[in-house]
Amino acid sequence: MKFMIELRFLISFLLCTVAAPALASPASPRPPMVVAYIFPRDTLLQPGQIDARSLTRINYAFANIAGGRMITGYRFDAENFAFLNGLKKDNPSLKVLVSVGGWLWSTNFSDTALTQPSRRIFVQSVIDFLDRYQLDGLDIDWEYPGMPGAGHPFRPEDKRNFTRLVKDLHTEFKRHDRKSPNRLFLTFAAGTSQEYIAHTELGKLQKYADTVNLMAYDYYMPAINSLTGHHAPLYTNPMDPAHISADASVRSFEKAGVPAAKILLGVPFYGRAWAHVPELNHGLFQTGQPAPQSIAPYSLLDGTIAKSGFTRYWDPVSSVPYLYDPAMQTFISYEDTESLALKGQYVLDHRLGGVMFWDYENDPSGQLLAAVNHALYHIPVTHREAQ
Repeated sequence: MKFMIELRFLISFLLCTVAAPALASPASPRPPMVVAYIFPRDTLLQPGQIDARSLTRINYAFANIAGGRMITGYRFDAENFAFLNGLKKDNPSLKVLVSVGGWLWSTNFSDTALTQPSRRIFVQSVIDFLDRYQLDGLDIDWEYPGMPGAGHPFRPEDKRNFTRLVKDLHTEFKRHDRKSPNRLFLTFAAGTSQEYIAHTELGKLQKYADTVNLMAYDYYMPAINSLTGHHAPLYTNPMDPAHISADASVRSFEKAGVPAAKILLGVPFYGRAWAHVPELNHGLFQTGQPAPQSIAPYSLLDGTIAKSGFTRYWDPVSSVPYLYDPAMQTFISYEDTESLALKGQYVLDHRLGGVMFWDYENDPSGQLLAAVNHALYHIPVTHREAQ
């Protein structure tokens, strides 16, 4: 009997010794996310158009707000929601969210968030909307609280009311989750400027959001900036008069209280073009005017434009490419597979939540999406768990 007791003790000791390191080790970090904004407007999505296996989450743009309630924005939204839900056959972990607002449809956010009754009406309309179309959550794209954006009404109270709105949504989502087998996700798109940070309570907001979609692009825009520049630089070039970059924005958001793991680094699948740009420095940081087509999808840049009189240049400091045609005096800032590889590595090195991009339709060939996946996973990705 004494021998058996001693044997059991020895076995228990050995089992505890083996198990202890595993129990003491920290939980493995979640794999980085790949989140796509899809903006079909008044068109029907078609089979084969979306590579579901290369995505973690889809943000469908945009729902609108009318009478304080969230409503569909375009005529084929219902059909497109059903189509996107059908993609879960290829990737069961895929989550489909609807994004409300955007640059042109942020008009009614300030009124919607203003009072507890107005927030209650909106929150209930969101729940009804998500249930009706069997969606997995909401992305708020308020551009911007406390600022006019595209000329929208705004108030000083927007700063506090935005937090209240997100908190109310979070509370209702948790209540909904207790009655449903599928949880709802809540995210918001965020501007990169110091003005945006000053007009929001990021440290409080992030507590109620699953992720913060950092729109780390449009730092330079022809319609606003008479000087050319990188519209999505990874690092700050000392020669840049604006001293901006994705890295600087990430650091600012972390300083404001947003954990790195909740930040999705936004990347553009399009370029920005200036005309009448002198040849000095191949057009970079020179005066210019908006080109006739000042926004160019990557599909166009990778095809017609890149094969004409343009030469591709690389900024080794900012880690982004740009194009310049001396005959046309046209400068184009854009993203390509090389810059995305570096941004993907940045996400891994800084332990960010993943990559978000605007928007899917600008790269129908899938080159940029493949570059993002390769950068984050280094192997072809066929399946990922939802975050």
